[in-house]
Amino acid sequence: MTYGDRRLLHACCAVLVGGLVATGCAGGADDGKRPDGKGSTSAAQGPTKAPTTAPAPTPTALDFTPDPQRAPKTEAEARRLALAVVAGPDAWAPGYVKRTPYLSDPDYWPVLGANCSWETGTRPADVLASVTAYSEIPAAGGKGVLRVAATVTIHRTESDADWEMAETLEEALRCPDQKLRDGERITGLMSLGNPFGVGGNVSADDALREGGFYLNDAVKGKQPYSWYQSRIGQVTVATVVKGAPGYTEMDDGMATGTSQAQIQAIVTMVERAKDQLEVQP
Repeated sequence: MTYGDRRLLHACCAVLVGGLVATGCAGGADDGKRPDGKGSTSAAQGPTKAPTTAPAPTPTALDFTPDPQRAPKTEAEARRLALAVVAGPDAWAPGYVKRTPYLSDPDYWPVLGANCSWETGTRPADVLASVTAYSEIPAAGGKGVLRVAATVTIHRTESDADWEMAETLEEALRCPDQKLRDGERITGLMSLGNPFGVGGNVSADDALREGGFYLNDAVKGKQPYSWYQSRIGQVTVATVVKGAPGYTEMDDGMATGTSQAQIQAIVTMVERAKDQLEVQP
């Protein structure tokens, strides 16, 4: 296992985004159970004393020191960074594939209008680049199409990125019901922010979660909707899941539980951003 792999695993196990803890993003060790699932193998061999370990100390500062020389200064540099960070289907979980089109247009910038409807706007001057990658799990076995996306936005300054986080929190308060496009909307939105050191967030400068319900005229009933967003310096990363029939947010398996895959995708982007921007050892 490389250093990068170890750091990603640590982040996966520790990250808290909007009150949800990822207790294991990928893989896992033997849980000690017998093959029949009835208790542990150690219990079958006789009583043993469980080892005691001291709890890991809570970090007091973010494990990230940015290198000003590595910060993007032009649109071209920012787009290269965004493409290096954005999470494709491999960053989510097995079964996810690229959608068509896969990447957003370089000038694409969504804006939530006064009528709580999302529209195409103009990219702000304080944003150097923004890239969204669209992935999905195709419909199969009685389950619907599960559509997800990951977005990386490179701001000119850390302060600009901080304002984006604040505006995202405000959007759910201003518009708890939003129209995504014709035939698609989200309702009952609530948002929760966790700056570093608050609510268990020890992986990013700032983090938030927005949750509610997704409604599609072509699909019966309402499905879970979830948006996670984190900030590292001048970079914000976000993941969104629009639920589908046959899927739940929480589940032991990534194939049906969307939260674990979503957290893995955003943690992957956070760690990629750190690798791209931090001072090299």
